[in-house]
Amino acid sequence: MTRWQDPALSPAERAAALLEAMTLEEKVAQLGSSWPGNEELSGNVAPMQDEFARGGTTPGSGHLTRIFGTAPVTAAEGVARVAQLQREVVEGNRLGVPAIVHEECLTGFTTYGATVYPTALAWAATFDPALVERMAAAIASDMRAVGVHQGLSPVLDVVRDYRWGRVEETLGEDPYLVGMLGSAYVRGLERNGIIATLKHFAGYSASRAARNHAPVSIGERELRDVVLPPFEMSIRDGGARSVMSAYVDLDGVPASANRRLLTGILREEWGFDGVVVSDYWAIPFLRTMHRLEGNAGALALAAGVDVELPDTQCYGKGLLEQVPEELLDRAVLRLLRQKAELGLLDADWAPSGEAIDLDSPRNRAIARELAEKSVTLLANDGVLPLRAEKIAVVGPCADDPLAFMGCYSYPNHVLPRFPDLGIGFDAPSFVDALRAELPEASLVVREGCPIRAEDRSGFREAVAAAEEAEVCVAVVGDRAGMFGEGTSGEGCDAEDLSLPGVQDELLAALRATGTPLVIVVVSGRPYALGEHPAAALIQAFMPGEEGGGALAGVLSGRVNPSGRLPVQIPRSAGGSPGTYLHAPLGGNSAGISNLDPSPLFPFGHGLSYTSYEYGEFSLSSKEIPTDGTVTAAVTVRNTGERAGEETVQLYLHDVAAQVARPVLELAGFTRVALAPGEAARVTFTVHADRTGFTGLDLDRIVEPGTVEVSVGPSSADLPCSGSFELTGPVRRLGHDRVLSTPVEISVTSD
Repeated sequence: MTRWQDPALSPAERAAALLEAMTLEEKVAQLGSSWPGNEELSGNVAPMQDEFARGGTTPGSGHLTRIFGTAPVTAAEGVARVAQLQREVVEGNRLGVPAIVHEECLTGFTTYGATVYPTALAWAATFDPALVERMAAAIASDMRAVGVHQGLSPVLDVVRDYRWGRVEETLGEDPYLVGMLGSAYVRGLERNGIIATLKHFAGYSASRAARNHAPVSIGERELRDVVLPPFEMSIRDGGARSVMSAYVDLDGVPASANRRLLTGILREEWGFDGVVVSDYWAIPFLRTMHRLEGNAGALALAAGVDVELPDTQCYGKGLLEQVPEELLDRAVLRLLRQKAELGLLDADWAPSGEAIDLDSPRNRAIARELAEKSVTLLANDGVLPLRAEKIAVVGPCADDPLAFMGCYSYPNHVLPRFPDLGIGFDAPSFVDALRAELPEASLVVREGCPIRAEDRSGFREAVAAAEEAEVCVAVVGDRAGMFGEGTSGEGCDAEDLSLPGVQDELLAALRATGTPLVIVVVSGRPYALGEHPAAALIQAFMPGEEGGGALAGVLSGRVNPSGRLPVQIPRSAGGSPGTYLHAPLGGNSAGISNLDPSPLFPFGHGLSYTSYEYGEFSLSSKEIPTDGTVTAAVTVRNTGERAGEETVQLYLHDVAAQVARPVLELAGFTRVALAPGEAARVTFTVHADRTGFTGLDLDRIVEPGTVEVSVGPSSADLPCSGSFELTGPVRRLGHDRVLSTPVEISVTSD
């Protein structure tokens, strides 16, 4: 047994010993990856794949790309394929070092027949980190069981413009919510043997006009205060061991060639010691898209990209003549340490994996709970829960379970190229689920119109069905896809926030019938609904394979809705979309502009079939030092007639500062389960660090002054408030600052 195979040594020691045994050529091979079957790809699986997949590549032994995710395989076939390929990798290099196997896992393990969980935007609507961590743990256990080591998730891009196609993949528009849920997802993967990969570092979602891959021109303050915190939280509090560089250029410097970002901030400031991988073909993009001068591989390696994915275009043998050996050693050492941590350097290592049920009852139960907790009731005049016996169900998303699944779900991501295979598991549509939920009701189903084609030929039948019904349920929204093949997803950006196609016209025609209208929006982004007053409005952000049952349960009343908006619902389709997290000039400027940016429904909003009352608010102190803490406590009572879960939200506002600060900033939240008549005392412990921001000199600081604290059920409904004074000197903060707000809940009964 060699020294590097000795499990008694630390991973760092083993990696150093193996590095010493390697030739230059062997080191370079570790930094590349191989995508078996890539040359046979068809359809939109990755950006510009046709340009690169058939180009000459050098097989790399660092990573194996998407063995389960490229073409449909059963769990058993995938396990056998991984074992075969690992044997080829081991036999193909002198030292017998296997590869890391990575897969996508944004809405679950992206492979044939695996559970499709709700999209990340739906996780965000739950405001439930513990549930997100449970889902990630289930995904990790499935992936690890079949021989996968690394997952390319979560997406930590903070939403800045709802028109961006990848909004469905995000955790919303607030960096604290993104950071808390992202960290929870990372813990679920990392604690169960899967390396989590944070993406996309950094600024990807802030592209101009919300166009995929467009330049990012934000200032340093927005980068530090909005874009970066979720990554920092997920590394420090979540334990993420991998980061993926973004496609975009940030103020003219592509992320994959940005040393200040990938080495200065990530490693020197934050102390990250894991591996940076490129987004797929982001390194050759330095040459073909960004048109940088110089060798793309050398630029990326010097900046801090350790491994090239998904194959080896730039990190092949040509790299030897372009970079000093110490740069190679730096990257290789990081990767080898991860292989040691994964057990891939053990002397008795052998390809492992077992055929398991990838859509198990455990998985479906978690998917169901996530879906049910994510459905958000926006408005209700009393028509819900449904009591009607004759119901018209209309809309292009009503009888299509694929409407519930995101662009990185296997059915929408890969299976369009294999139409004879179905979707690989049982997933009832909304209509199927509603029939099962309300067996005594008579349902008349009409599509009305396609999702995005301008076809109004079905309007007449849809209107007739609505006229004859007691209630009309209209299910509208998106169909996820890739690079223009859908209305939501990667490369599916929107010109404005109108519903796709002629769906807005369909809703207007249904509303004109006078029949009570329940609108259910199943989408990957928020759409403007200001022109559609309805008896009830429901938002579901692609709730996964259990979405039909979750929505039917909410309409029937079996499920008490508890989702909250992680993004705002716009009032109008045009104008410049904005988030709740804005400075004073970003709000309603009456008399200054003729445009009103106020939303139809605000961040954090969501109704229930019960009612809650807030009161007895208190702050532990009216004055704390700039390194102190204050507790904010409130009593929340269920004043309705049924059990429910309320999401209590705490916001801060810096009254006056040396730079323009947000009007409101989420600083804490928790879900509270309450029986009728039950009350809970909810206590937030707010450290002064949580008021910190990037000051004039671009250092993060806490400065003395007045801070307002508000608590309530949404960013626009904050019945309890107070303030405290920060006293003492301005304090500079480092990476060791407090990043979260602990919450304690004490439940009492009358």
